[in-house]
Order: sequence, then structure tokens, then C-alpha cells
Amino acid sequence: MEKILILTGGSKGIGSGIIAAYSQAGYRIFSVSRTKNEEGKFEKLEQIQFDLSNTSGLESIVNSIFTVLNKDKVEKITLINNAGTIGPIKRLEKISPEDIERTVRLNTVAPLILTSLFIKFTKDWKCPKKIITVSSGAAINPYYGWTTYCSTKAAVDMMTKAVTLEQSRVEHGAKTIAIYPGVVDTGMQEQIRSTEPADFIELNRFIDYKNSGALVDKDIVGQEIYAIGHNESYESGAIINIKDTR
Repeated sequence: MEKILILTGGSKGIGSGIIAAYSQAGYRIFSVSRTKNEEGKFEKLEQIQFDLSNTSGLESIVNSIFTVLNKDKVEKITLINNAGTIGPIKRLEKISPEDIERTVRLNTVAPLILTSLFIKFTKDWKCPKKIITVSSGAAINPYYGWTTYCSTKAAVDMMTKAVTLEQSRVEHGAKTIAIYPGVVDTGMQEQIRSTEPADFIELNRFIDYKNSGALVDKDIVGQEIYAIGHNESYESGAIINIKDTR
């Protein structure tokens, strides 16, 4: 019997930490990401290079994954919607329509489509099924210069709640949770720290996170996401802030 993980954005940052944690637990992992994970050799990792903002191609990607899976040999299966971008950091009227659209496609449209397809392909599977979406505290706390990011993360939080409502009314429904990982030492944090002060009025706060050692290592966060995903005490539909679990 196999334990299966389908992950987006596994090539770096939090995604690479998730791969390390789930690989250590013996999962067969399908990682869909624009670039390849070069950080280590993982025995059961299958990497699919694909730009997730190209949402019209997602159905073909998911179909290719499920084509090689045998539901009778799957012990449990998990989808983690991790890929995301903060997009350009500046006031909304200064961001191009193209950049707004790309951020929304990657952060919101892709998770919606992938969640829909995951449920569709596993609807008759009797094994435990879980959908985890990596969200952000920005979903509930507005930040100057982060309008698109905050909006897209608020959207996937509501997706988590609404899908939970739907899945609670079907036989063998999938469980769904969202996780706020907090401030993690990733490329996104580097991008935030390189922002012009006029575009992001809380810049010094994020510089202080780095200088004070407050940023958490991505591998630690990967392990914490794994632990939360396997903790059955969390109800489906929960929005979990990692710092509250430490």
C-alpha cells in the first residue's frame, strides 16, 4: 500500500521542506512546480515541471498523475496547495493588470481547480483523503502594498471552509484544512526585504525578523505541516496558525 502526496511549489522554500518531511515518512510524492527541486535525492519523488499560473493546463497534469495510481493500493492520499507568490509589492493602482491576474491565477485559481480535480478523481476512493492549503495570516490581516496577496489568501481560506461544507455531505468526503506557516526563511521574505520603503510601510519590521533570527527554517515548517496534516484532532475546515501549535 502506498501513501501519496500531490504537492505544488515543491522546488524551493516551504515546499522543499514539505518534500523532506513527507519523503522521510515514506510517501510517494508528485511535485508540480515551475522549477525542479535540486536540494536532495528523494527516492519516491516524481517532479513535474509546469507553471501553475497556466491554469488551463492543470487538468492534463492531474490526469497524468492519477493515470499511474491504483486506488486499491493507496493507503491515504493528500493534496497540498503550497505554490504561491506575493506578487509585486506596491499599492494596487500601481500594479499592472497582467501582474494582478497572474497572482490571482497562481494563488487562488490554481488551488480551486486542483482541489476540484482532486475531489473529482478520488470521489469513489474509500481511503483517507486530505486537502491542505498553505495560506497566510495576510488572509485576515491587511498589509499596505499586499492587496493582491491578502485577497488571494482570504479567498483560499473561504475555499477551505466551503469545500468542507460540501464534502461533509458526501460519502467518503475529503477533509480540508488551511495552514498559516508564519514568517519562514524563504525567497519570498528576501523579496519583501528588497521592497522600496514607499511601497511597503512595514519594511523595517520584516528586516527585523531577519536580523533578530525570528525567521523559521523551511525544513522545520515542513515537519510541522506534516505533523498537523496527520493530527486527526483538527476538524475538517480548520484554519491553523502554526505558531499556535508550538
